[in-house]
Amino acid sequence: MDIQRLLTSLSSRIIIQFFVVMATIGIVIAWKFDFIYQFYFENQQTQTGIIINSGIVALWAWGMLNILYLLYRYKREERSIAGLLKNIELVKTDLVDGLPPESILAKRYATMRSIQAAGGEINHSALAAMLSADEGTKLGLVRFINNILILTGVFGTIVALSIALLGASDLLDSAAGSLGGMGLVIHGMSTALSTTITAIVSYVIIGYFYTRLNDVQTHFISGIEHLTTVYLLPQFVKRSDEIAYKMGDLIKSVVHAADNLKQTQEVYHASALSLQEGIGNNQEQIERLGNDLAEIKFLLREGFRLPSSHSESE
Repeated sequence: MDIQRLLTSLSSRIIIQFFVVMATIGIVIAWKFDFIYQFYFENQQTQTGIIINSGIVALWAWGMLNILYLLYRYKREERSIAGLLKNIELVKTDLVDGLPPESILAKRYATMRSIQAAGGEINHSALAAMLSADEGTKLGLVRFINNILILTGVFGTIVALSIALLGASDLLDSAAGSLGGMGLVIHGMSTALSTTITAIVSYVIIGYFYTRLNDVQTHFISGIEHLTTVYLLPQFVKRSDEIAYKMGDLIKSVVHAADNLKQTQEVYHASALSLQEGIGNNQEQIERLGNDLAEIKFLLREGFRLPSSHSESE
């Protein structure tokens, strides 16, 4: 994955598609409003079709709103990725400087720092698995609505066919109720058709955006793991070659210190020899001085013809 792909805001494109589709639906409804009103609301002998279709539309709208919310959420997260890449480009020490603290990237960085502070080993695979599982839960509601939406059309069809069967039963029971029975049959078939159409159209639209939301999520998670591998992990995990290189530097430092210590010991040894030699010379000088003093005493005694006893008493 290259940097340009990381900077690609896939969610922004999907949001634009979302509003284009919503605007198109609004234009079609306004353009064919009379036909839609007649098809769904006029000449309805019961409120069954209106209730079921309203439920399908409400369920669809709920799912679409959740998709839109998640798209905006991933758009904010993609901005965090762009912010981290900008910090890398500016060679900042703190890579998450300026990123929202609640962003996934900032939380990932904080988690890695906490693991390092505790003296633990950073397991990138475990972090990736936890992020993927956590993000998967965010799509639970949309996934549920996408799965059951087509079933609501089937439910509406079954209910409408039941109404049609009631109308057929009335038609068979009495000739007087034939018109009413025929109306129920037609109403039931119309309701079955309308609920099926509503469910299919809703399912197609939400199914497309659900698929695109999955694409956005996959693109975002892959971007997070790419940044973690390339930029975040090297700040916390030391590679084996880097450790070996630093160990080599340490060994070189130890050898250099040992050489300095050996030179120092040689200097101390030479100093000790010089000191010992100086002490020996001093002893010889002291002995010579003693001999000279004795000779001087002898000469004085002889010169002044002093007796030895007087000399000794003096």
